[in-house]
Parts: sequence; structure tokens; C-alpha cells
Amino acid sequence: MDWGLVLVLLLMGAFGGFSAGLLGIGGGMILVPFITMIFSARGFAPEVIVHMAIATSLGTILFTSMSSVRAHHLHGAVRWRIVALLSPGILLGSWIGPWIGKQMSSTVLALFFGLFISFSATQMLLGKKPSGGRELPGTVGMFAAGGLIGLLAGLVGAGGGFISIPFMGWCNVKIHNAVATSAALGFPIALAGTLSNIFYGWGVADLPPYSLGFIYLPALAVIATASVLFAPLGARTAHRLPVATLKKVFAVVLYCLAAYMLWKAFH
Repeated sequence: MDWGLVLVLLLMGAFGGFSAGLLGIGGGMILVPFITMIFSARGFAPEVIVHMAIATSLGTILFTSMSSVRAHHLHGAVRWRIVALLSPGILLGSWIGPWIGKQMSSTVLALFFGLFISFSATQMLLGKKPSGGRELPGTVGMFAAGGLIGLLAGLVGAGGGFISIPFMGWCNVKIHNAVATSAALGFPIALAGTLSNIFYGWGVADLPPYSLGFIYLPALAVIATASVLFAPLGARTAHRLPVATLKKVFAVVLYCLAAYMLWKAFH
């Protein structure tokens, strides 16, 4: 890779890591469109570009989640019981998500990602408060919720915060606890999703050199390095700034990235 590309990937990783720590969204929603742009510019086979962008994004979350969750844990914000109850379903769902993605063409996958990121941006922009009285479901309900979170996260290459945070908010978990707990949930999502993308991408035609399944290792290494450095900064910022205001700014960014992925689906 040339130094210009390394610099771009470092900036992407810094922005993705900061947003992961700040909002608990894993950074994937931001990274996937940018990685797609870079892989397209480098002439990767169109049939695998979106699959590789999603897989590489999930791989970076392995490192980002460990970095950001430490900062949140030091603030005593992570609800570890919730992590324990959701993780079994998340591991299963995150393994299945990439398998479903493999059955889709890059066009369909880009369209699905664009629509889903638009939905998530709207959710973030509206910032609706949950009504009182709801509690977390029992073990079976938490397994089912974890399965859905993992399935969608594995499919779109994100950390799952776009579903887990609203779910926890709906169950009256405080927003800072929900963001911190979502950061911790990013690890089982990324672990199962990364292994699944390696397994289902193994031997696929037209993958570029230095690929491990659908994961492009050079991009993973550079982005993960920057993400790990900036995720704790985002986590600390989440406890100091009005996150509701920042979410509106990020929602606008997500709309722009969604527009690109929708354009990519038809070009």
C-alpha cells in the first residue's frame, strides 16, 4: 500500500474508533462505506467489494471493542450481566449473518446496507425516549434478542449498537450504561462474525492478495491500529459531552454514507 492510502485508512480508523467509543456503534456503519470506496478505487472485483468491506470492518471491531470497553469499565458503566445474557445469542447470530451475506450479490448487500443505515440514522436523529415500566426479558428473551442483534450486525459489519442501544433503552437501561454495554457486546459480535467471514470467504474467486477469507489484512491492520488509539478517547468523551447533540451530527454523516451505498448498489 502507498503512504497516501495508509494515511486515509488511519484517518478512517481514528474516526471509526472515536465514534465507536462515543456512541457504542462499533464504527462499522461509518467504516463500511469508506472501505467500499477505497476498494472500488483500487480496482477490486465488484462481486466481492461490499463483502470484503463488511468483513474488514467487523475485524477492526475486535480490537476497537476491547479498547473502548476498558475505558467504559473504568467509569463503572458496563452492565456485565446484560453482556452475559445477550452473548450466547449474539455469537450464533453473528456467525449466521455473514453466511446470509455470502448468498447476496454485492448489489443487494449494498442496497440492504444503505437502507439499514438510513433507518439507523433516523433512529439516532429522532432520539425517542423509551416509556417507563419495561424491564429486560428473561433468559430466552435475551437469547432471542442477542441472536437478532448478532445476525444484523454480522450481516452489515457493525458492532450492533444500532439495535442493542435502542433495545436496552426500551428496557429502561440508562443511555450511558447502554452505550458502554454495547461497546462490550461488540467483541462477541466481531469474534463470531470475523471467524465466519474467514470460513465462508475461504477459496472465493477474485479475492485480492493478502486476503484472509473476505478480510483484507493490510486495511485491517492499519484501521485497527488507529481505532484502538481513538476508541478510549471517544469513550471518555461520552461521559463529558451532550451525546444527544453529537448523535444528530453523526446521523447526518450516516445519511450521506447511506446515499453513497445506495448509489453503489445501482452502479
